[in-house]
Order: sequence, then structure tokens, then C-alpha cells
Amino acid sequence: MATDALRELYQEVILDHSKNPRNFREIDNASHEAKGHNPLCGDRLVLYLLVEEGVIRDVAFQGAGCAISTASASMMTEALKGKTEAEAEKLFGSFHDLVTGKNEGSDDVLGKLAVFGGVRDYPVRVKCATLAWHTLNAALAKKEEAISTE
Repeated sequence: MATDALRELYQEVILDHSKNPRNFREIDNASHEAKGHNPLCGDRLVLYLLVEEGVIRDVAFQGAGCAISTASASMMTEALKGKTEAEAEKLFGSFHDLVTGKNEGSDDVLGKLAVFGGVRDYPVRVKCATLAWHTLNAALAKKEEAISTE
């Protein structure tokens, strides 16, 4: 029963964030920007960051993608505001471990992002869930070329 309740929560959260994505906008004065593409699913996004003194003051995205990709980007932006670049990198590692099955989600660092644990049961969807996160790494590293999940 717990598994059914968790799956239902996962579906509700994914649907909410995909239909009403948070921080879906451009940041005019962004200090960092990167583009990401998942050719398998067709997801595309641009991630904008405003980093001041090593702290992510604002983060937003624009693009089009499947429900998982959009929800992941939306929830990621909520989780990153106010975090240092080092905290963002740690969060990426925890999230990646969760969706790839290296961690079962007991990491308290993830908070609401733990609902993406169900993605590990659908390996083809892992790239959808991690696209925004890989784009985040590219933005923080100020990589010029678009990243691809392939």
C-alpha cells in the first residue's frame, strides 16, 4: 500500500509541476546560462542563473518537454534558490544517485525532490528527469555548447 501511495504522490507532483511549472521565465540579467537537449524524448530547455558571490539568487528556465522533464526543471529551480554553487552540485549528485538507483532516497538533502525516486523504475525516463540538472552543471561551468543527454 505504501508503494501505491508513493506512486500516486509522484504522479500528482509531476502533473502539478508539468502543468504549472514554477520559475518558467527568462532572467534578463542572468550571470549563467546553458541550453540542454534530450534527443530521445525531444526535451529542450534553457536554464538561467543569477549567481552572486557564489550563491544562486535566482534561477529560471524556458523550453518544451515531457511532463517529467518539465516537472524536474520546475522543482529543481525551487530547490536551488539561495543555495551555494557547492550545495547545488551536492544536490545534483544526490538527485542523480536517486533516479539512477544508486540511492533509495533516504538522503534528507533532497526534500520534495525525493518523489523522483520512481523514475529509476523507468530507465528511459532518467534522461528526462536529469536534463535540467545536467544543464545546471553546464551553466555553473559556463560551458558554451549545448549539452545533450545522448
